[in-house]
Amino acid sequence: MRTSFISFPTSAGLNVAGLLRTPREAGDPVGAVLICHGSDGVDGRGEYYAGALNAAGFATLEIDMWAARSTSRGATGRPRSPMETLPDAFGALKFLGEQPEIDPARVGILGFSWGGVVSLLSATKGRADPLRGDLAGFAAHVAHYPVCYAYAADPRMALTDLTGAPILIQTGDIDTYDHPDAGEKLAAALAAQGTAPVRNITYAGAGHGFDRDLPAQTINDPFAHNGAGGPVLMEFNKPAAEAARAEVVAFFTAAF
Repeated sequence: MRTSFISFPTSAGLNVAGLLRTPREAGDPVGAVLICHGSDGVDGRGEYYAGALNAAGFATLEIDMWAARSTSRGATGRPRSPMETLPDAFGALKFLGEQPEIDPARVGILGFSWGGVVSLLSATKGRADPLRGDLAGFAAHVAHYPVCYAYAADPRMALTDLTGAPILIQTGDIDTYDHPDAGEKLAAALAAQGTAPVRNITYAGAGHGFDRDLPAQTINDPFAHNGAGGPVLMEFNKPAAEAARAEVVAFFTAAF
C-alpha cells in the first residue's frame, strides 16, 4: 500500500488532515472506506481495521476531526454535536472521489462512537443532500457502538428518510451508554422504514470501545447511561474485536 498524509477543505471552512492508504498497483479504481474516530481521537482503532481493509483490496482514509478544531481528546474537549463534524465526512468523500485510484461510486464510511454517529447521520437524505453536492453519497455505512438510544430521544438526531445505502451496526451488550438490546432495537427501527438494508450484531461481554486495543480506561460522559451521564468502562475484547473486524471487511466487500 502507498501511505500519504493528506488534508482537504470542508464546507465549514476547515482543513482536515488524514492518513490515506491506496494500493500501489491496481488495474481498475478500487473501493475506499472513510474511517472516523471516537471522542478519544485517533487511537489505534482505525488502524486496526484499515490493515484488514487494505489487505482485502480497499483504500482507506482515517481523518482527524479534532486537530482541525484544536480540540482536546475526550468528552470535555469534543464539539457539542456530531452534526458539526458531518462536513468533515463529506469533504473526505469529495477528496476520495477525486483520487484516480478510487472509484467515487464505491466509498463507504466506518465510525466508532462519535464517528459511528457521523456514519449514521450521513445515511439520511436530509443531512447528506445539502453536503454531498453532485456526489453520489456514501455507498455503505458501518457504525460501532453509536450511542443507540439518542436518535429516538432527541428529534434533532432522528434517523429518517434514509438514503438507501446498507447499514451495519455493531454493539456490545455491556456498553453502559445503552441498554443491552439498544443496537438490535435501533436496527429494527431503521429496517422498518423499508428504504435500506440494516443489520445489527451485538457481542456478548463486550462494552463500549471493545475494539480499542489499549489498556482499560474508565471515562465519564454526560451522554452515558441513556443520557443520565456517568462512568463508562472501555476495555478491549479480543474475540469481539476480531469478529467485528471480519464483519466489516465482509460487509464492504458485499456492498461494493
